[in-house]
Amino acid sequence: MQESNPGSQDERNQSYWFHILAQNTPAARTLHTAKLVDKARQQGDRVGIVCDTMQQAQELDDLLWNFSPEAFIPHSIVPDSATTCTDPVGILLCQPVAEDWDTVIILSSTLPADADRFKRLALVAHNDETVLSQARSHFKQLRALGIEPRVHDQRKR
Repeated sequence: MQESNPGSQDERNQSYWFHILAQNTPAARTLHTAKLVDKARQQGDRVGIVCDTMQQAQELDDLLWNFSPEAFIPHSIVPDSATTCTDPVGILLCQPVAEDWDTVIILSSTLPADADRFKRLALVAHNDETVLSQARSHFKQLRALGIEPRVHDQRKR
């Protein structure tokens, strides 16, 4: 097993992922996000999901209520930065605070300015030109911060 130095570039790369879906619908993006949330929760993470609109947040909220028949995923919608989220999963309509979340999933059109401070960051894009363009912009921003995210491109399968 290869040793890693804390804070090394290799260690940081393992914490940043791009998920590019083969499907071209927002519903596919929402479902994939719910799967990532479930996986992160199983690992004990607090998860923040950054959304652009209340409609997007409510669609995710509805899905998380019914996602797994075996287990409820406790979550709440956080409308602004003045609202404290006590649930393990927050659907955020505001910028996330790195210290509050173990995993942050970006569905929004803007990347948090301090994206390099998050323990784990996942960006999910469905195969839509507008969303892919936003994802490319996020990727460039992360590179400018010295981060080389791992890309999971499902279009190549």
